Amino acid sequence: MSQNFVEAGQLYIVATPIGNLADITERAIGVLSQVDLIACEDTRHTQRLLNHLAISNKTISLHDHNERQRQDYFLELLRSGQSIALVSDAGTPLISDPGFHIVSFLREHDIVIVPVPGACAAISALSVAGLPTDRFTFEGFLPSKSGARQKILAELADESRTMVFYDAPRRAIDTVADIVEVLGGDRHVVMARELTKTFETVYSDSAENLHQWLSEDPNQLKGEMVLMIAGKPKNTTGISPEITKALEILLEELPPKKACAVAAKIYGVKKNTLYDFALSLKR
Repeated sequence: MSQNFVEAGQLYIVATPIGNLADITERAIGVLSQVDLIACEDTRHTQRLLNHLAISNKTISLHDHNERQRQDYFLELLRSGQSIALVSDAGTPLISDPGFHIVSFLREHDIVIVPVPGACAAISALSVAGLPTDRFTFEGFLPSKSGARQKILAELADESRTMVFYDAPRRAIDTVADIVEVLGGDRHVVMARELTKTFETVYSDSAENLHQWLSEDPNQLKGEMVLMIAGKPKNTTGISPEITKALEILLEELPPKKACAVAAKIYGVKKNTLYDFALSLKR
C-alpha cells in the first residue's frame, strides 16, 4: 500500500532542487504527486521538474504580481478540502522568493501550512564557505543600483556576523566593486556559483582579489550566485567605537604617533594604549 503524504485542506511548502535534480527528497516527490494543485513561481520552469518526475498534477502560477489576487481562491480551495503544494523555481520557497503574502494570509485564516524541507542555496553555500556559521545574517538581494547598494553595505559595515546575499550574475562584479569601496578590499568574501550544477564554483579570497578574478574571467559571471561576506572582527581592545572612529579620521591625515597623541588628549586616555591599535587600523 502506497504511503499517504498529504492531508485534505493543507498547504505544503515544498523545497525543490537548486540544480541537481537528484537532490529532491522522497517526501517532496510524494507530496507533489498527491496534492490537488501545485502553485509555481513559473509553471514552465516547474513543469520540467514535474516531467522528470513523471508527475502530471495540475499547476497554477503564483508570483509577486498575483499572489494577493490568488489568496481568496486558494483559501476557498483549501477550505473545500483540497490540498495545495507551493514551489519556487528552485530551492526553498519564500527565501527571497514569492509566497510570503499568501502564507501570511492563510495562516490568519487557520489553514494548516506544512514545510517539506530540502535544498536552499544560502544554507548550501554557507556549509562549504569556511566562514563562521554559528551566527549569520541573510540579507537576500542587494539593490540593483550602486548608490542604494553602497548605502545598504555601509549600514552593515560593523556587522560582526557572516553576511549572506543572493546576487544576479550580470551585476555581481559591480557588487564586489562596491564591497571593496565600502567595506575595504581586504574584507574576506566567498562567492558560490552554480551550486550542485556542472560548473559549480566556490571562490574564497579578499574582495579585491575576487573582483580581479571576475574581471579576468567573464565566465564566472554566469549562473546563480551566493555572496558571503565575513563579519567585521569584534573590537577586543576595550577602545570605544567613538575613539576608534576618531582615530580612523586622524590617521587619514596624520602619522600614527601624532594621531594617537591627539586622540589621547581629546579623550583623556594614554597614547600608548592607542598606538598598537592605531597601527592595526593603518594596516
